[in-house]
Amino acid sequence: MGWSREIEDIRAKRKAALEQGGAEAVARQHAQGRLTVRERIDGLVDPDSFREHGRGAGGVERHADGTLKSFTPANFVVGMGRIDGRLVAVGGEDFTVRGGSPNAAGLRKSVYIEDLALQYRVPLVRLHEGGGGSVTGAGGGGPVGEAVHAPRRFASVAECMGAVPVATAALGPVAGLPASRLVAAHFAVMTKETAQVLIAGPAVVKRALGEDVTKEELGGVQVHARSGTIDNIAGDEADALAQIRRFLSYLPQNAWQVPARADTDDDPARADDELRGIVPENRRKFFNMRRAISMIVDRDSIFEMSRQYGPGQITMLARLNGYPVGVFSNDSRFYAGAMTADGARKARRFIEFCETFNLPIVSFVDEPGFMIGSQAEQEGAIRAGTAAVLAAATCRSPWASVIMRKSYGVAQGAHYGPGAYVLGWPSAEMGALPLEGGVAVAFGREIAAADDPEAKRAEIEARMAATLSPARRAESFSMHELIDPRETRPMLCEWVEWSQQQLEAQRGLSRFAIRP
Repeated sequence: MGWSREIEDIRAKRKAALEQGGAEAVARQHAQGRLTVRERIDGLVDPDSFREHGRGAGGVERHADGTLKSFTPANFVVGMGRIDGRLVAVGGEDFTVRGGSPNAAGLRKSVYIEDLALQYRVPLVRLHEGGGGSVTGAGGGGPVGEAVHAPRRFASVAECMGAVPVATAALGPVAGLPASRLVAAHFAVMTKETAQVLIAGPAVVKRALGEDVTKEELGGVQVHARSGTIDNIAGDEADALAQIRRFLSYLPQNAWQVPARADTDDDPARADDELRGIVPENRRKFFNMRRAISMIVDRDSIFEMSRQYGPGQITMLARLNGYPVGVFSNDSRFYAGAMTADGARKARRFIEFCETFNLPIVSFVDEPGFMIGSQAEQEGAIRAGTAAVLAAATCRSPWASVIMRKSYGVAQGAHYGPGAYVLGWPSAEMGALPLEGGVAVAFGREIAAADDPEAKRAEIEARMAATLSPARRAESFSMHELIDPRETRPMLCEWVEWSQQQLEAQRGLSRFAIRP
C-alpha cells in the first residue's frame, strides 16, 4: 500500500496524543479530583462534535531510519465543537504534560485559539489548568524570544473581547499567563475545591516578599469571588462546564448577531400578586430584590454573575417572553444598595458586555447613590462610579428602567440608558439626595437649634417623606407610566419585543475596547 509508513506515523502520533502525559500522569490527575483536558472538552461540547486541530503537534524523536522513536504531545488541546448545536472554539492546557507549563507546540496552539474563534466568529471557551513559562526552558542554542516584527500575543485576546463571547474556567491551579488569559473573558468560573488562581505561586511570593502562604490563602475561591477576578463559583468541574453552557445560551454567536429567542411556556401576561406588597411601606426595611425579579422575568431563566463582588449591585442574565436580557439592580442588604467602587466597576463591565452582544438591559432601580465615607473616598468610588454612569449614558442597547424604590444622586444615572423606557412603582422615590441626607444638609441649623434635635429631625423627615410620592412625576410625564407592580412583567414583555428592531440596528464590532 502506498504511503503506509507515513500513515502509520500519523496514527502513532495521534494515539500518543490521546494518551496525554501517560497513564501515571492521568492517574495522578484523577487522584487529585480533577479531569483531564480531553475529559473536560468531552463534558462541555455535544457528543462526538469535537474536531481537534493539531493532533500531531508535539516534540518528536526519530530513529536513524526516520521512524518514530518517541512523541510528546503539545500540552494545549484546541479545536472546534458544538454546544447545543452551535459551533464554538474550545481548548485548554494539558496538566498531565509538564504541569500545563507550555511546551513549544503547546504554546503555539494556545496562542492560536483566539485566531480560530475570530476567523469563524464563534464563541471561545478556554479551560485552564497550568502555569506560565519556566526558567528551565531558557537554555539551548536556538532563537530566543519572538521576532521583533511578530504580532503581539495579546492583540487577538483583546480583539476577541469585542467580537465573540468568551467564557473561561479555572479547574486546577492556574498561574502566570493562563491566569491572565482566564480573566480576559466575559464570564470566568472557578471550581470550589480544586482551583487556585495566582499571579505567582507561594514559592515565588515567599522568595520575593517573605510572605508565607498556601495556594488557597493566596488565590483560593473565596479570595477571588470577592476580588472580582472570577464571576462565579462552581461546586465541581461538571457544574463549571454546565455554567459555561448556560451562559452562552443567552448570547449570540458574535457581535454581528442578535441573541436568539428561546421557547417558553411562561405567559407574558402573568401578574404575581406578591409583587404588590414586596416593597415594604417602611422605607427603612430591606426587601428581597432577587425574589421580585424572579416573579417578573421568565420562570427559571435567571443566571446571576459576580454575586460576591460589589454585592450592593446585582447583575444577571434572564429572559422576558423568551428574549434574552441583561438585568442590573441593587441589593439593599449591602450598604442599602449604594454603589461602591467595586460595585461600579461591576456595573460598567456588565453594561459594556450587554451592549457588545446586543442584549437589551432592564434595570430594577433601588439606588441610594454612591457609597460615602472615608473608605469610599480611598477606593476611588467617584471615579469608578462616574465611569459606570457614563457607560450607561452612552449605551446603545435598548433600556428599560423600573423604579421600585430609591433613585438618588449621580449614581442613579447608571440605571438609565438613552431613551430608557421608564416605569415607576407606587413605592418609587427619587431626587438629588436620599431623604435623610437631604434633611441633614438643608435643615442642619434648624435641627441643631431645636430643644430636642432628634425629635426635630424625625418630624422634618416625616414631613418631607410625604412629598416623595411618584405620582407628581408621572403627572408631569417624567416617567412613561406609574404602574401597579403586577403590571411589570406584561409591560416589559411588550417592550422587549418592541426593542428587537433597535438591536438589529446596533449589530457589529464593539465600538470600545472592552476590558476584563
